[in-house]
Amino acid sequence: MSQILLAKPVIKAEINKLKLKCQEYLDNGITPFLKVLLVGDHPASLIYTRNKKKFCEKIGAQCEILTLDSRTSEEDFMEVVEGLNADKSVHGFLIQLPLPKQLSHIDTTNLVNAYKDVDGFHSDNISKLYRGSTRENLLAPCTPKGIMTLLDFYNIEVEGKSAVVIGRSLIVGKPMALMLTNRNATVTLAHSKTKNLESLCQNADIIITACGSPKMFTQNYFKNDQSQVVIDVGISRQEDGSLSGDCDFENIKDSVKAITPVPGGVGPMTIFTVAQNLLHALDNYPED
Repeated sequence: MSQILLAKPVIKAEINKLKLKCQEYLDNGITPFLKVLLVGDHPASLIYTRNKKKFCEKIGAQCEILTLDSRTSEEDFMEVVEGLNADKSVHGFLIQLPLPKQLSHIDTTNLVNAYKDVDGFHSDNISKLYRGSTRENLLAPCTPKGIMTLLDFYNIEVEGKSAVVIGRSLIVGKPMALMLTNRNATVTLAHSKTKNLESLCQNADIIITACGSPKMFTQNYFKNDQSQVVIDVGISRQEDGSLSGDCDFENIKDSVKAITPVPGGVGPMTIFTVAQNLLHALDNYPED
């Protein structure tokens, strides 16, 4: 029988570590403080930011959502960003994406100071991944970092395994490939132009889908011998209002060794890692 890789048991087991770490800072007169910059009222962004705030407060940290009008100018937006970067009381800072049309051209990658970058997108932090860092307190992108936490919790071995990552975004695919490589997996990074994708997946030990194509991956992509681990990062809303991942869960769940559900799999791990990164930011926060 396949193992369903739920996030809830992972978070239940790991959250006390975050609470204890947070309490250490509180005992020393420091309240870990996350600022989330939200521009407009994009429905999904409202949910994501509230969930981040709720989880941070659950571990004892402070989180404030700074909401700007959807018509905010680039000049005003940049002024707010600069202010948050300079505010020494703010230990972690993230810009919630997507930005509205008039700001969508802005490359936010390096806008947040590297030491406050709880999203893990800054080139200084990514370069550490590129150079092979496996430090737990590295400010790395939250979704792949959360996936590594989930794999470790369920004792899924990475070293020496063959992994296929489908999707090459800077948020998930590329950093995911680096993290797996740094843990001694042999990684293939696939994408929309990849040929023979079915064959690549069939020959992998670990398959991570992050392409945003609902129910694309059916049994024909897998060995169907209950030997493979599948991590589904994709999430799409169906016409009936239900959520679906990149994988046709019902179609393949009994054919693989382990699989994450959607919802309840990777998504909560991303939220967990935002709070984890906030505390890791404090580990290396400049004293002056």
